[in-house]
Amino acid sequence: MFATGITVMTTRAADGTPVGLTVNSFNAVSLDPPLIVWSLSRHLAQRDAFEQCKHYAVNVLSADQESVSRRFASKTPDHFSGLTWDEGIDGIPLLHGCCAHFEVRNGVRHEGGDHLLFLGEVVRFQRFERDPLLYFGGAYRRLAPLA
Repeated sequence: MFATGITVMTTRAADGTPVGLTVNSFNAVSLDPPLIVWSLSRHLAQRDAFEQCKHYAVNVLSADQESVSRRFASKTPDHFSGLTWDEGIDGIPLLHGCCAHFEVRNGVRHEGGDHLLFLGEVVRFQRFERDPLLYFGGAYRRLAPLA
């Protein structure tokens, strides 16, 4: 019963292949230095790419990107097929149409039960004027103004 934003974490595997997955466990930690935290299940195939990369991106999805969230949460073999994106630091994918991009230096990792916690430093940030995609009570949601 806690509303969260939806992100797609992206990086490059050791062989250069783009890798990504949907995550809603993303949070800001510090402004000075700018630090973020997120968690990744130990059982996911993308774990190695995120553990070994130097940088990754946090793509904060906008309200019209529910299909992007579902795509990166699925077992589809090529999540990037047909999507438009730019390259950030180290070629990390920055998805088009997002609310924001955080380009992050991979920092400290901590064991957290069946998850691995990533604490990283934001190196670059872009913000776009779009409403965010939210998740609450087991369903996707959108912002609505208070009456």
